[in-house]
Amino acid sequence: MIATSEYELLREAAGLVDRSDRAKFLVRGGEAAEFLQGQVSNDVEALEPGTGCYAVILNHKGKLRTDLRVLRGEDFFWLDTEAIGHAVIAHMLRTYALGRDVQWEDLSASRALVSVVGPAARELFEGPEHSFEERDGRMYVATALGVDVIGEPGLGLDFETVTEEAAECLRIESGRPRLGFDMDAETMPQEAGINERAVSFTKGCYVGQETVARLHYRGKPNRHLRGLRLTEPAERGTEVLLGEKVVGRLGSVCVSPRMGPIALALVRREAEPGDTVTVAGAEAEVVALPFDRD
Repeated sequence: MIATSEYELLREAAGLVDRSDRAKFLVRGGEAAEFLQGQVSNDVEALEPGTGCYAVILNHKGKLRTDLRVLRGEDFFWLDTEAIGHAVIAHMLRTYALGRDVQWEDLSASRALVSVVGPAARELFEGPEHSFEERDGRMYVATALGVDVIGEPGLGLDFETVTEEAAECLRIESGRPRLGFDMDAETMPQEAGINERAVSFTKGCYVGQETVARLHYRGKPNRHLRGLRLTEPAERGTEVLLGEKVVGRLGSVCVSPRMGPIALALVRREAEPGDTVTVAGAEAEVVALPFDRD
């Protein structure tokens, strides 16, 4: 159960969550921008120093291998992702950077990363999402819900630590899918609702581009990321039924102190916002994301 006091702290001030387990890489070299441009879904070459973007790495069928954040500095690129995406990025760098003017370091174990979540996080840095600045040997990166701080271990920030569950509740309310929870190796970006944030349809070629572009311009995804307002709490992985048909499974779940039990789920397109579905024997309403759109 999420403590109401932690939730209110994140909504009204700010709290700190240690996310140092994220995979973290530093990439340099004269061909670094061109190299990354051909590997990820977003337009890396268009980034100015001090800015960044969200992107994905796909397989040849246009399905997700991992997502990642890309930040561009004056002479470097910073990449970070969920811990489960470490192997994908490491393999990409180790395999496809060979013979190019690209140098990289795996800093996953040697750099700390904490998320300061809440409106007071803007005291650290103010800017659009993925913009950042370097000072005192740290990077301060604007996020959708606050600011990430990256640097040597022992950052010593003056914010109260909160549980991962409390911070995750705000992410779920905002409708942002998470790798390993709401999207996986069988998910296409459009299904997860991340095309607008993660995919450029005007840049050059990258693995999976043709399939993603064809679905975007000509097709209709079989599934969509939706919100579910539950009448009873349920576990991740629980089936979602429309009538007697299984149309999906729960991804991220929480009991929001403000909204009650809610979840994200990839559900088949016949389950539309406003429909009533069944989850663990109880009724639930399918809703468009984000939950707090009103």
